[in-house]
Amino acid sequence: MEKANESSLMGFVLLGFSDHPRLEAVLFIFVLFFYLVSLVGNFTIIIISYLDPPLHTPMYFFLSNLSLLDLCFTTSLAPQTLVNLRGPEKTITYGGCVVQLYISLALGSTECILLAVMALDRYIAVCKPLHYVVIMNPRLCQQLATISWLSGLANSLIHATFTFQLPFCGNHTLDHFICEVPALLKLACVDTTTNELVLFVVSVLFLLLPPTFILISYGFITQAVLRIKSVEARRKAFSTCSSHLTVVIIFYGTIIYMYLQPSSSYAQDQGKFISLFYTMVTPTLNPIIYTLRNKDVKESVKKLLSGKLCSLWM
Repeated sequence: MEKANESSLMGFVLLGFSDHPRLEAVLFIFVLFFYLVSLVGNFTIIIISYLDPPLHTPMYFFLSNLSLLDLCFTTSLAPQTLVNLRGPEKTITYGGCVVQLYISLALGSTECILLAVMALDRYIAVCKPLHYVVIMNPRLCQQLATISWLSGLANSLIHATFTFQLPFCGNHTLDHFICEVPALLKLACVDTTTNELVLFVVSVLFLLLPPTFILISYGFITQAVLRIKSVEARRKAFSTCSSHLTVVIIFYGTIIYMYLQPSSSYAQDQGKFISLFYTMVTPTLNPIIYTLRNKDVKESVKKLLSGKLCSLWM
């Protein structure tokens, strides 16, 4: 029992990329750049969604939720990563590791459900346009957003609790730059079959069912868009939906690779770079993708930069 509790007293050593000391300086700049861009981009989406009346629609309500989620997600991971990349002390307390895992799991799981909710919104907007305002009323939108956040929290409580119940028997050297489930399972000094089964079941629920629902939704959306006679309306529908689909592919592609491969084939170095991509790059890409491919967002950004949005609320 004493050995099992040793990690809770000593915390963890995060090896990160310490075996590539020259690479650490480059990665420090890389993480800092994407973190700052993520802060600016996601804050901008939240501000314009709140200030610009034309964006007070279900689509931008969910988009602002996604931006808030990405903002919190990167903030829960980036500062610790920057400290470990820059300084000689590459440690995290046991409590810090617990908090980081609970928060990052909750936010990551929430995004899985939220992206499916956004696909539902696009399906109703394109396939049932005459009933869209009635169906996607503010109350339903708030309920769907709440379900997304609560489901992510529930998954985190189950997933992280199962992980931290494992005895680490004095093993406190974590071959990663963040506290993540696959890396923590490798520290356990007992059979982790049950944990891996829980990981697999939860991963199926959050990483296979939502994208399956999204693909089915976009199958119906594609059929509906191809029936639209107006070229301009068809182009706008494809532009809006393709932004969401791009975000879905990037997000689910990296997460599925991390959590649905067998532990025996888990390559630690490769896993670290994949984690770096979906924790730092993906939250930055979301606002960029939606801004570049969405005329309404670009117009609102121009208003914000010119000060017109602020004048509307003064």
